[in-house]
Amino acid sequence: MSAPAISISNLRKHYEGAPKGAKKEGVATRREALAGIDMNIPAGAFFGLLGRNGAGKTSLIGLITGLVRMETGSISIFGFDNQRQAMAARCCVGLVPQEVNFNSFEPVQEIVSTQGMYYGLSRKDAARRACEVLELVGLADRARSKAWGLSGGLKRRLMIARALVHRPRLLMLDEPSAGLDVEARQATWAMLRELNGQGTTIFLTTHYLEEAEALCNDIAIIDAGRIIARDTPEVLLSGLQTQHLMLELEDAPLTRPQLARGRVRDFDGHRLELDWPQHETLDQLFNELLQQGIKVLAVQQGSNRLESRFLELLAERASADTGRA
Repeated sequence: MSAPAISISNLRKHYEGAPKGAKKEGVATRREALAGIDMNIPAGAFFGLLGRNGAGKTSLIGLITGLVRMETGSISIFGFDNQRQAMAARCCVGLVPQEVNFNSFEPVQEIVSTQGMYYGLSRKDAARRACEVLELVGLADRARSKAWGLSGGLKRRLMIARALVHRPRLLMLDEPSAGLDVEARQATWAMLRELNGQGTTIFLTTHYLEEAEALCNDIAIIDAGRIIARDTPEVLLSGLQTQHLMLELEDAPLTRPQLARGRVRDFDGHRLELDWPQHETLDQLFNELLQQGIKVLAVQQGSNRLESRFLELLAERASADTGRA
């Protein structure tokens, strides 16, 4: 059996300073970023890590890639311990950070080939490989252009090309669609699907939950430094309790509608936004509103289903933590 792409055991990380909102004057405090992560990601997976700001996503990426100092636990990349066999482990990984971090006044091909030489390729091999990956990401015609003239979507492609130049088996992307328009996002998704189809293991973090649902075959949700759920999108969604709906009303009710079995999120005259139990039919919802003299003209899904499940899991965790307190 081949080694997993990533194997993590009892991973913990603290930073100096109190958690946000905590007040411990005169007392040295430590903030827990990761609280004992255990996780294996198989080779060839398209893995998505979801979590709100401060949940631990960036710390986890930093530890996997060796950019953050290890504290407790172990990480191996395709069987290489990322502490004892650091160079071998890091050669397996290509990292695409969220922020653009190349010299925009350098030519596109030079940015990529320089990265190749950093990983030990000769100047000739690095130049040849740069041509290959620029062709792969659709930037071959921009090879001699300065990077500053690229659009946001093309800069993202350049960062992916740079991460691929040394032929990594694992590609890690932090918010790959951040700041991209719809067309550029779709093009990036298509490219990532193609790379994964060719055998590259992909690990991405994202705030776009529709991105995770569209791309990933394995999703984990992290909160307060702990993995609170992990499964395929289909299994995660099978536990969805509510559906998010947006209704257009014929007449603006004088008072806020009341729901016995659902929850009103927002009400603005002719527009009603709500959560409705997954097992209840829409006819039951319409009848409940009609009894209040409210007629529905149109209905559409609000946030995507994965986002609703994500919020449910966070609420369940918060309720459990309150119960333990």
